[in-house]
Amino acid sequence: MFQSLKNYTRDKVVSYLLSMATSASDDTLVKMTHVMELIPKKDYYKKRIRWIRELIRSKHPSIDFPRRILRDLHPNQRDKWITNLAVNHLLSGTNKRKEWADANGFYPPSTVVISPTMKCDLKCYGCYAGDYGKGLELSFDEIDSVLNQMKEMGVYFAVISGGEPFYMQGIFDIFRKHSDMAFLVFTHGGLIDAAMVERLIEVGNVMPSFSMEGYEEETDARRGAGHFKKVMAAMDMLREAGLSFCGSFTHTSKNSGIITNGDFIDMLLSKGIFALWLFSYVPVGRQPDPALMPSPEQRDNLRRSVAEFRDQKPMLFIDFWNDGPMISGCIAGGRKYFHINANGDIEPCVFCHMAVDNIRRTTIREALGSPFFRKIREKQGEHENLLRPCMLIDHPEVGREMLAQEGVYATHEGADEIFTGLATAMDEYAAAYSEIADPAWEEEFKEHPTRLKTIKAAH
Repeated sequence: MFQSLKNYTRDKVVSYLLSMATSASDDTLVKMTHVMELIPKKDYYKKRIRWIRELIRSKHPSIDFPRRILRDLHPNQRDKWITNLAVNHLLSGTNKRKEWADANGFYPPSTVVISPTMKCDLKCYGCYAGDYGKGLELSFDEIDSVLNQMKEMGVYFAVISGGEPFYMQGIFDIFRKHSDMAFLVFTHGGLIDAAMVERLIEVGNVMPSFSMEGYEEETDARRGAGHFKKVMAAMDMLREAGLSFCGSFTHTSKNSGIITNGDFIDMLLSKGIFALWLFSYVPVGRQPDPALMPSPEQRDNLRRSVAEFRDQKPMLFIDFWNDGPMISGCIAGGRKYFHINANGDIEPCVFCHMAVDNIRRTTIREALGSPFFRKIREKQGEHENLLRPCMLIDHPEVGREMLAQEGVYATHEGADEIFTGLATAMDEYAAAYSEIADPAWEEEFKEHPTRLKTIKAAH
């Protein structure tokens, strides 16, 4: 049966996958991996699919993620995510990205983060986007153009941030027009009501990710009184409607003990969260304060805690800094992703507020191939310790070097503070973390290359 499918068109393969999606059994998941293996041309992706197949057979907790997609999701969202993310982006998309790379001389990123608007009704302390102008907003045509350019590269997955994305009036028109793409939307959750749930069911290709800082006390202290209850109510509505959603946690010196506690993870699982995005506080944006950064010890404890959670909890964990060994270091500058802010500036990273290009005067391909982005990718390859990947907090001298390049500008007032007034604090932090991370790299990864290879394959 699988051999005969090799001669089928991609649409036939998708149709066959969707026909199997009514069952969440291990046998069905194994069959789906065999079908998926027929699509990508690169051996790298075929090997990853085989690795997933072995996880299914060994009943690893992480496999509950695809099982929940088949078992719990509303059919419209389930079918969209299988078609758009699994097939269009991960399987067919990799073939298209390889063709684009052959034609352009460098590999395209895996995704783009777009902040369509800076409108937001919250005033969270330490917000990385807090100093952008609140009136900034991209037009429908500008976002549409960016997404079309990304699809030309073979990228069918986009992350929407902000501001609060759901404040943009035409955001659902974007989701409808690009119905062949999958969207992850970072939201504070306060605008989600019954009417929006219906719109999310209709488009099917959107997964919200709720930002929180811990339990009610911690979340309300940063986001305002009553906000935690709004988020919990929104999660309940989505879960009852059969829609998937994620959580997003900003790790600080104040809440480190919460995110490293398995009870908190169990609470999120009980609410229905499929995946958890973990970000460490970086002193950029509104009133940057290095004291809010998780200490080097707290950062390392999070890394170790997440490793344990992955073996125990049926949830996906994406640890933006500590996952460096999985993804070969920093992903900014177009290596794996880049950020377009609400003014159209093409930034290396959502936390790195500098640019040389803007979507209103250049193409995405030109920006990715610019000397600025190429220099960032060159510098990424110079750091052996993948536990210290970041040019903001691990190698701040590199960030300062990038800002000093000809034509580079800060994308809002105060954006260069992390490289100027806070330079000494960043150097001290980087040195302190290296005292923990360097021995850990030597003992856990460098001396065990097979383990590092296995970790990378798992990503």
